[in-house]
Amino acid sequence: MGEHSMAYVAFDTSKLHNAVALAEAGRAGEVRYLGEFENTPAATAKLVRKLTAKHGALSCCYEAGPTGYGLYRQITQLGQDCIVVAPSLIPRKPGKRVKTNRLDALSLVKQLRAGELTAVWVPDERHEAVRELTRARGAATLDLRAKCQQVSSMLLRLGRHYPSKTTWGKAHMAWLAGQKLAHLEQRIALEERLVAVRQAKERIERLERAIGEAVPAWSLAPLVTALMALRGIDFIAATALLAEFGDLSRFRTPRELMAWLGLVPSEFSTGENTRRGPITKAGNRRARQLLIECGWSYRHPPRVGADKLVRVAAAPPVVRDIAWKAQVRLTGRYRALCRAGKPDVVAITAVARELVGFIWAIARAVAANAGAAAADAKATDTDNRSGGTRSASNRSAISSRDGIQGKPAHGTQATGRTRTERRRTPGALPHTAKPVGAGDTVGATPPAHTATQRQPGAALARGGRRDRRLAGGICRMAASPAGGNP
Repeated sequence: MGEHSMAYVAFDTSKLHNAVALAEAGRAGEVRYLGEFENTPAATAKLVRKLTAKHGALSCCYEAGPTGYGLYRQITQLGQDCIVVAPSLIPRKPGKRVKTNRLDALSLVKQLRAGELTAVWVPDERHEAVRELTRARGAATLDLRAKCQQVSSMLLRLGRHYPSKTTWGKAHMAWLAGQKLAHLEQRIALEERLVAVRQAKERIERLERAIGEAVPAWSLAPLVTALMALRGIDFIAATALLAEFGDLSRFRTPRELMAWLGLVPSEFSTGENTRRGPITKAGNRRARQLLIECGWSYRHPPRVGADKLVRVAAAPPVVRDIAWKAQVRLTGRYRALCRAGKPDVVAITAVARELVGFIWAIARAVAANAGAAAADAKATDTDNRSGGTRSASNRSAISSRDGIQGKPAHGTQATGRTRTERRRTPGALPHTAKPVGAGDTVGATPPAHTATQRQPGAALARGGRRDRRLAGGICRMAASPAGGNP
């Protein structure tokens, strides 16, 4: 294998084949194209094992794209390192005008060896499944919007206008059903479009029920409950945001999360000139759109409605404080930007950017609470175990002490039999605090006062000398058949 045992491997993935290039470690290491291999688990495993036997450790990469994360999981399960590269952050030569799978693989492996590639966060299979569900719900919402627009456009062509402002409610649907059209063909077309609208609504309802069933078993379920305390974020929005965000702990500061979402302003500065433009719109488009929609609710003064109060009460106290600070801060921010003459869209975008900071703070608070709860549970478990050990040690010490002083050990009488043996032997003496005397007969009826030593007289016997005499009198009275003097 030579001096360097590390080898770098790049995959240019596609539906059927993967173009593979390899670069040996070191600046002078050889870079060569290995060819195209079938995009199947068997072919990939065979290639990785072959390269591992020859080079030892491998560092693999491929671009994030429609092929998903299956290749990443397979390579990591085979014991090799792999990253999924962000395509938008790959350095490219402006003058390059030729693109082939071979050139892409060679360029990718060189940049991997140079450390110039940026890896994306790879979700686990459970997180990816929840994200697929939320994205399916988003696609169904867009489909419903398109179908509703088709109905409105048809009625507009026919000169029909709904008189009210609120559309697609019960009143609007009743108005649509009552429309009388001149031709049968028009009526059929309208009915088909209305059926499509109803089917799209039912599809959204089914997906929302599925999301509600999936979230309680999700690892981010506590954070979903916490985000619902923020104004403008309900259950579906919180689930969709976290499905797109992933692990928020990988962002060290809220500014990193804002930049990842593309909500920071672009900049083109040189020398003493500073020029900032619109937001970069980099990163996750779906999460950015959701945040913009949530930001519109901060146009109104800060308040907590009746429906929102239930969601706020379900969140931890520290999260409630953050949510209220967010309301006060963001509503004031919106009004200040509007007074400065900024358009509503610009003001709402700024509000959405700051909302990201509060989401990041809530995620940190929930993680801290979870860590504290885990530490408390661990400490309690340790105390319980140590307490059991101390109890066993104390019992051993008492037994040893009793044996030294000539007293029977706990659970054993002077007869040498254990408590279990006494239970199985008819007529055995009950376990009492007083040992059997030398003149007592085993199996005989115990004295009358032994049956009453747990009565109140025994408690008084623990007092002084006067109390002990009084206790003896009470015991003798209790031992008498008539309850009087013996």
